[in-house]
Amino acid sequence: MRDEFKNIPLRKNEDKKCFEIEIDGSFAFIRYKEMADQIALIHTEVHSALNGKGAAGAVVEKTLNYIENQGKKLLPFCPYVFAYLKKHPEYKSLVDPSFNGYDKL
Repeated sequence: MRDEFKNIPLRKNEDKKCFEIEIDGSFAFIRYKEMADQIALIHTEVHSALNGKGAAGAVVEKTLNYIENQGKKLLPFCPYVFAYLKKHPEYKSLVDPSFNGYDKL
């Protein structure tokens, strides 16, 4: 994660069902669905003002750290999150082994 994102807090917006960070009035977010012991990450989106700045990676990393701290298992349905996990195998332990595609991480 780039240094400029390290101190930006992750917000769990329960009304919109997304994890989000705000940078200069623009948002990067991940839509989620939460079950008792799992969090499914469904879609990552970044406002066009943040394209190419690393905001998507920052919101994913912060969200993965949140999931880890909550003791939940991850279901990475979002293609961006899935690709992030392939590049960062240190987070694979968060993925529920029953996830279809687990063996491809």
